[in-house]
Amino acid sequence: MRFPRLLAIVTLTSLTAVSACSKKNSPNGSDSTVGKHAIPAAQEGKFNVAFVHVGPVGDGGWTYAQDQGRKYLLQQIPEVHTAHVESVAEGAESEQVIRALARKGFNLVVATSFGFMDSTETVAKEFPNTKFIHISGFKKNDTNFGNAFGAMEQMKYLAGMIAGARAAQDGVPRLGYIAPYPIPEVVRLGNALMLGAKQTCPQCTMEIRWMNSWFDPGKEQEAAESMFNAGVQVVLTGADTTGPIVVAGQKKKWAVGYDSNNACDADKAHCLTTPYWNWGVFYVDAVKQMRAGSWKPSSWYGEADSGLLGLIGFEDGATPAPGVPESVIPVVREKLAAMKAGTFTRFDVFAGPIKDNRGKEVLPEGKRLTQEDLEGLPGCKVCMNWLAEGILGQLSPK
Repeated sequence: MRFPRLLAIVTLTSLTAVSACSKKNSPNGSDSTVGKHAIPAAQEGKFNVAFVHVGPVGDGGWTYAQDQGRKYLLQQIPEVHTAHVESVAEGAESEQVIRALARKGFNLVVATSFGFMDSTETVAKEFPNTKFIHISGFKKNDTNFGNAFGAMEQMKYLAGMIAGARAAQDGVPRLGYIAPYPIPEVVRLGNALMLGAKQTCPQCTMEIRWMNSWFDPGKEQEAAESMFNAGVQVVLTGADTTGPIVVAGQKKKWAVGYDSNNACDADKAHCLTTPYWNWGVFYVDAVKQMRAGSWKPSSWYGEADSGLLGLIGFEDGATPAPGVPESVIPVVREKLAAMKAGTFTRFDVFAGPIKDNRGKEVLPEGKRLTQEDLEGLPGCKVCMNWLAEGILGQLSPK
């Protein structure tokens, strides 16, 4: 899920849509604008897909990974034309951008931030012949509006195992988590990190820093530096930039990135791993179904066996980063294989007994959380509004 926060450092070019189409290719005339955003044109004779992003495609994180998915879609299906609009604010602006793309004649509009959910729902009702997919939300209809996300908690669990092993080997059992917002997704992934870390470092604790932002390079680096200065050995980020990895290198400590498969490029010597997204596999499948007329809106949630999720250094044929302790490598590989085989699911990540960070049992032995619990959806009984044992902090960022 992504909520926007526009930054002064984002350049004017990163706030505009990117499209190579000429005006003559637009079925609805020349390109138009919505506020500061140029609205790209659809292309005649193609299946047109538009992506609406909360950040710039060069963020090195969430939006970068989404754009890699767009490029993969183009490579796999030549009959597709794509365009994107980046750094779109939630609320009225996102609704206007999504509506403008539908008016331009795009066959599919993909809204890639949780904060775009209500806007997408509104526009989907107005354009019944256009398909809409919302990433990370939970709303849909029975005709033209679906949603999708994935079990990133699986990869975060493995990343926690790696971070815990590193901290234990160094004799400094202190981890840190850069947390964007106190919402179920962020809480769920942070809890998965802690549960994984406890497997390899039972004595580990994990401090938490709330950002109130998904994309704020300055804040992310400051948070990482603050935790390292306080004695944390490994920082794990849930935000969108590679700044914490850079700081880890400067401090000669360790970091775990997030979102994109190039995150560790920021400092390969001090980046242990990065859980990342392969959105292209989902987009290709969805577009193939749409072109064949078989697509139906759903709440799609991919696990490790779907190909949606990755873990740097543990892909087939890959070599783990030099900072990953040798002892944990076979353990992580075994667990990842079980995930891909479907024998260790997201519900196994959150299998009881589980206590919160106040010592209260939230899930007894033999029980597992439901999907409603994981996402904090209506009907949840063990809603994701608690922090796992070992996490130092509270849900309120204040």
